Amino acid sequence: MIGLVMAGGKGTRMKSNEEKLLLPYKQPLVLHVIDALKNSNCFEKIIAATSPNSPQTKNILVENNITIIETSGEGFVTDLNNILKQLDDFVLVSSGDLPLLDGDIIKQIIDNVNHDKTWTSIVTTKSFQNSLNLEPECISTLNDEDYAHTGISIVNASKISNLDTIEEDYLIIDDKRVCFNINTKNEYDLLGSI
Repeated sequence: MIGLVMAGGKGTRMKSNEEKLLLPYKQPLVLHVIDALKNSNCFEKIIAATSPNSPQTKNILVENNITIIETSGEGFVTDLNNILKQLDDFVLVSSGDLPLLDGDIIKQIIDNVNHDKTWTSIVTTKSFQNSLNLEPECISTLNDEDYAHTGISIVNASKISNLDTIEEDYLIIDDKRVCFNINTKNEYDLLGSI
């Protein structure tokens, strides 16, 4: 299995000139995700997707011996689609802005995913995120319940040719380690109160 960290975004919702993934929380945010993947001992290799939007993030990742795939930086979906077409394995995809991730929750995700599915997105209930004072933006409704995407998925890249035609499966995990995406200044400020 490959661990893929998406680390090429602009971070525009932070309204800052700093690269979002380098914001400090004991160490740069992106390194928490890298450490979680490493500490899980679940991956044959760990790679990070960077772009022209994230040159300093790329430098930090290279300094930490992470293999880099350079993307166009056109957008998350476009960049991810292009990367997955190059891979032929199961891939755990994670946003680089999940500083509470750890190796244990990564193992839990991998152990609970149905590996017969092509794409499994890890979601939480919207009510759980709201209980943490988070206001998630990417919501799906299933059986009259609202779920928030976490930025983590497990994908069988060998079955990917076009992201438009994939049936998405969901794994529900109400755990702050998977839902604390740092996309806004408010979320970053909340991180300090945990």
